[in-house]
Amino acid sequence: MKNKIKIIEDLSLNAWPSHQMQIYDGWILRFSYFYTHRTNCIEQIGPSSIPLGDKFDYCEEIYERWGTPAIYKITPLIDSSFDQKLTERGYHIAHITEVMTRELKGPLPLSPSCTVNLNSRITPQWIEALFSLKGTVNEIHRRIVPSMYAAIPKDVISASVYDQNQIIGTGLAILDRDYAGIYAIHVAENYRGSHIGRSICLALLNAAAEQGASSAYLQVVKGNLPAKNLYRSLDFGDFYTYWFRQQYHVKKWENHPSEK
Repeated sequence: MKNKIKIIEDLSLNAWPSHQMQIYDGWILRFSYFYTHRTNCIEQIGPSSIPLGDKFDYCEEIYERWGTPAIYKITPLIDSSFDQKLTERGYHIAHITEVMTRELKGPLPLSPSCTVNLNSRITPQWIEALFSLKGTVNEIHRRIVPSMYAAIPKDVISASVYDQNQIIGTGLAILDRDYAGIYAIHVAENYRGSHIGRSICLALLNAAAEQGASSAYLQVVKGNLPAKNLYRSLDFGDFYTYWFRQQYHVKKWENHPSEK
């Protein structure tokens, strides 16, 4: 099980580059102006040799310079004692994410509810629609996020659903090894309940399978029951959970809340 978790963790790092990254004694420090926790956290990717207290001090200093809190991603690959040390240092759980997976063994029946347009690249129009659907108004985020999507080193399949000339639904599959990571499933509020999200997921899974993917994974914030129910209906099953430990005190970043 841990081998598969490690694979998916590696895939998700490839899938979602940060604006800036540093390698520090087996840790990767990611920074994206607090756009998301995933792109603005510290992850363990190798063995360490520097005393843990010194590493904590260093990371907190770096993130204070960046103007965001120090955040650690905690996965089942990390010893529970590390999470406890962060608790003792004054870190709280920011939010919990559930990873779900499924196998891709054949074509899935497409939903007739809408037409899903697929593209082998991420267009400026798709990114602008994503900002609109997510309510992204922070000017720094709007400036840096397109470059983060452009930096994805793997093949992608972007999905769009239109009403007239407006995109009212998005999705993204990122292909790596024999996996497809499903990301950015968003539907305009007035169109929810019309199975558009389901149609997007099905179209992406089928397209990924046609390009050689035999497994799929996705991530959903714990408590997002509509999304969880959708993914379960698509035969995704729970695999593992991770969470973020974040500093309690707020400094420069108090006006730059993370979107997810």
